[in-house]
Amino acid sequence: MLKKISDQLAVLSREALQPTEGSREAAVLLALTREADPQLVFTQRAQHMNSHPGQVAFPGGKWEQGDSSLLFTALRESQEEVALAPAEVEVIAKLPQRRTRLGVQVTPYLGFIRPGLDLRADPGELEAIFHVPLSYLLEPSHLIKKQVDVLGSWCWMPCYHYEGYTIWGFTLTVLVDMLNRVFAVGLNAEVDKADLPADIRQRFPQFPEGELPATL
Repeated sequence: MLKKISDQLAVLSREALQPTEGSREAAVLLALTREADPQLVFTQRAQHMNSHPGQVAFPGGKWEQGDSSLLFTALRESQEEVALAPAEVEVIAKLPQRRTRLGVQVTPYLGFIRPGLDLRADPGELEAIFHVPLSYLLEPSHLIKKQVDVLGSWCWMPCYHYEGYTIWGFTLTVLVDMLNRVFAVGLNAEVDKADLPADIRQRFPQFPEGELPATL
């Protein structure tokens, strides 16, 4: 399975991209364990965080002055958040950039890591670290709809629900894009605007059908 991932993503650059001047940028790491059934590393943000409290995310964060590249940002933030040393990551590819609802452009990188690493959550930022088997994520029936809190309104959203954790929104969009690119499984993480309350639809009039997941 790991060879297939490497082969399918070989056409993508591993470039340590530089941020665009004047833009708000961030980078995340999709860290996949090297084993027969690879596991993908996720984090749950701490409840006391001002932005996206309690939500599931990939390790990563905002580009800072002094970061030599967005890849450096992804690796630095991963070390700070989950104690993953950059030397432990074999970077495979830079995945397509996406923009969040707040206008931050996010660059995802995918890399392989050894299984069994002693990852530790930074309590100042994270509630938990957890792993999800790639085989679970590739099963189409596991991509479901579930009610989640979107800006104070309960909305039916596409998501994975695994051992009490809900993977949805921007993180789900990045994840499903990677799975479809590598395995051509045809997963659909688009939000049906008919499932959204009127107040939420009115707050996002500028986004056409199919683009809403990347904005939440």
